[in-house]
Amino acid sequence: MSTAKALSNRQVARAALVVIFGFLTSGVLGFVRVLIVSRQFGTSAALDAFLAAQQIPELIFVLVAGGALGSSFIPIYARLRETDQDEAWRLASAVMTLAALAALALGALVIVLAPWLVGNLLLRDKPPEAQALTVDLMRLMMVTPFIFSISGLVMGILQSHGLFLLPSLAISMNNIGLILGALLIAPVLPPASGVAQVGGANVYGLAYGAILSAILHLLVQLPGLWQIRARLRPLPDPRLPGVLRVLALMGPRVLGLGVVQVNFLVNIALTAPMVDGSYTALRTAFTLMFFVLGVIAQSVGSAVFPTLAALSAAGDMAGFKDRLAAALRGVLFLSFPAMVGLVVLRGPLVGLFQGGEWTATSTAAAAWALGFYAVGIAGFSLLEVLSRAFYALADTWTPVKIGVAAMLSNIVLSLILVRLIGNPASMENGPFAGLALANALTTLLEAAALWWLLRRRIGDIHEAATLNGAARALLAALGMGAALVSMMAVIGDTSPLALIVIGGVVGVLVFLGLSLLVGVPEARSVPLRLLRRARGRWFL
Repeated sequence: MSTAKALSNRQVARAALVVIFGFLTSGVLGFVRVLIVSRQFGTSAALDAFLAAQQIPELIFVLVAGGALGSSFIPIYARLRETDQDEAWRLASAVMTLAALAALALGALVIVLAPWLVGNLLLRDKPPEAQALTVDLMRLMMVTPFIFSISGLVMGILQSHGLFLLPSLAISMNNIGLILGALLIAPVLPPASGVAQVGGANVYGLAYGAILSAILHLLVQLPGLWQIRARLRPLPDPRLPGVLRVLALMGPRVLGLGVVQVNFLVNIALTAPMVDGSYTALRTAFTLMFFVLGVIAQSVGSAVFPTLAALSAAGDMAGFKDRLAAALRGVLFLSFPAMVGLVVLRGPLVGLFQGGEWTATSTAAAAWALGFYAVGIAGFSLLEVLSRAFYALADTWTPVKIGVAAMLSNIVLSLILVRLIGNPASMENGPFAGLALANALTTLLEAAALWWLLRRRIGDIHEAATLNGAARALLAALGMGAALVSMMAVIGDTSPLALIVIGGVVGVLVFLGLSLLVGVPEARSVPLRLLRRARGRWFL
């Protein structure tokens, strides 16, 4: 790929803002989704069962056609487009067809093995009724990996053509489907017997909502295929040029993403003997942290990856390091205030969900875990960018090796911390918080290892400026935290919404002011980019 296909820092920022818009939209809808689901089902055994069942379809999608396929497909597809458009579309057709068939086959296998998976691996310590419900929900949702295997590759194709808006909007569809499932479907389904029914809501409605999410995720992107005049067709041919190369690059990435999924499965198994609702509280805390992560890092990583791949292909390592350093500075600048803000305001944030089946105990439990997850936001954010830097260099093995080491460390640390943190008989400060802290600490170490290895490979990544700015941003974030604590002491007992709104305004103003005071460059550049975008001066 020629250097002309690579985006400048300004163009990457523009693309990132479009992706950020998608993640912000998804984040708002995701927050609404968590609020609705939480109030409908609380920290119940039914929601525990749904979340555990949902993890297996998610695992299949991630392994077959998630980030693994996009990371390996985009560089090869982009290079092939430069020389042969027809062959590029044949490659896309073959990869999409093979991914869909693989998802279909694995889904059928899981449907058969679901009782064994639930009873022996996921929920060994749960009652038979909860296990049976999990099996039913899992089988029902196994259609989603097939649909996502198609829509996931469509997302990669559109991004490689420089179209980011529709893929960004597609992310929101996951939340819209589940919102409709919880708000409209669950209440009108016939009441279920046993743990599946929580108040007036049937948890099977969430499974139907998950299926709707997958359908909407695909449909919203179809206009983009028409715009680029896509020439896709069923083509189950693994011998086409480029297919084996995609699979070879995908293999290590699949292993790396599988490692991440293992951590989720371990969390399900370790929370099974805890108080009912413990996994829901842990997952709610992770979801809230992940909303912040999407805005901070996933948007930047998604926007910068095609450009890093283009610069790597062109051999322009100076440009590669320049774009990478800018991305790293940006995510660190945003990570530190997010970390401090979540730690200080975690109670009011989770308190917004309180009502219906979501009790004060549910709020305390999720806030307890969120404080520990927040410690690792900088690590999670750096991973989103650093891992893509390796993929752009066509090196998918290094992140996997580090990821495997991190996964093993996470499991060991989880087994230790669940015995040291929290009260096993309590929901409000249960031992599940040890799982959150283990994940946060190992992620920070994983990011540090990847940074060190990347520096050894390509040389200095403008580290002096990056780390100097990061240290100043951390100092400003700590000052912001002190201001938030003081604000909460002055305001006293008030509504969670008021604390969040006032705290958000105070936090942003104090952080930006302190960042300008200590000389963080991003304190000027990031607001200016947002302002220019708002005035319509940037167009994609």
